[in-house]
Amino acid sequence: MRCVGTVVRGIRTPIIKENDDLVSIVVDSLMAAKESEGFEFRDKDIVAITEAVVGISEGNYVTVDDVAEDLQKKFPSKNIGVVNPILSRNRFSIILKGIARAMDKITLQTTFPADEVGNGILDENLLHKFNYNLGSIITEKEYHKTFASWIHPFTGINMIDFYRELIESEDCEVEFVFSNDIKTILDYTNDVLTCDIHTRERTTQTLKALGANVYGLHQILTEPINGSGCNPDYGLLGSNKATEEKLKLFPRTGDKVVNEVQKRLKELTGKQIEVMVYGDGAFKDPVGQIWELADPVVSPAHTAGLVGYPNEIKLKYVSDNKFADLKGNELKEAIIDEIKNKAANLTGQMITEGTTPRVLTDLIGSLCDLTSGSGDKGTPVVFIQGYFDNLAND
Repeated sequence: MRCVGTVVRGIRTPIIKENDDLVSIVVDSLMAAKESEGFEFRDKDIVAITEAVVGISEGNYVTVDDVAEDLQKKFPSKNIGVVNPILSRNRFSIILKGIARAMDKITLQTTFPADEVGNGILDENLLHKFNYNLGSIITEKEYHKTFASWIHPFTGINMIDFYRELIESEDCEVEFVFSNDIKTILDYTNDVLTCDIHTRERTTQTLKALGANVYGLHQILTEPINGSGCNPDYGLLGSNKATEEKLKLFPRTGDKVVNEVQKRLKELTGKQIEVMVYGDGAFKDPVGQIWELADPVVSPAHTAGLVGYPNEIKLKYVSDNKFADLKGNELKEAIIDEIKNKAANLTGQMITEGTTPRVLTDLIGSLCDLTSGSGDKGTPVVFIQGYFDNLAND
């Protein structure tokens, strides 16, 4: 029986640029890592590729002018409400530049005390001190009087000031309003661009039902503008700043990449290795209270073997309850037998209590996001062994 369970390795690759052969780079880097580290491939190993390098290699970019042109077609009034943007220089500032370039006036409504992914916008303690609550509507004047001293603890920036300067630099007027009710924006304008990520369908449907002319970020750049990139499924959601005038979009060719990598690895190793593309892993930083949740999905592409949920028993529960009187090898053999004979679907049973009921690719994506990095680690590929192992199949 093996003494090690899951092993996760960040795989270093060359720096990946537009039009590079990503499949060959991933496969060659894995084979080089095998020789360097002395591991062997096994069935049900997992290769995960960060969405960033997929989008880069496929050249899925748009410019600020592309964003502006698409928005002008959808909002000819040039006076819109921008609802629930995240407060991010990397994720939203270049999008906002495109919005401002297209419009004459923006009313920007943001949630408080933080945005959708946990970036703070004001000191929550001051809400109660000054008789506000989460149902209040706070005007820009009131914000500056009471809350404007807020500085983000990680960036050292007040994002309201940052967004104002960015919008005005494009000769666009801006007014801020702070409300957790999306319907507030209709007091200012009937043309609305919704920017929330995981509640986007509900938000757009709610405003449409009230008669608004509304689009979501997921509906912008779903088709090319002047030969640009695009994403038919997610539009601008999941995009990142590339330069001051360009965005890299969420990848659109991930299915082709994962299936080709799997095929090539099968030819080279004889093993059935699962492959996925991953983005933000949806974990929360307990200090800054920020969620890694800015991508519309954790995994936009994966091979068939990664579909589904874990189906695991909770060893502690079984040990403490069903086999409370057993110890040592007798306990181990009883638990192995329990694993071998578990039902194909344990949903709702007490024997699973305490296991994590999340989609497999969401769980694996979180593991990958913690292992790799967009900084100087240089590991856009993650190799996982033993994730599907258990005591019964060792």
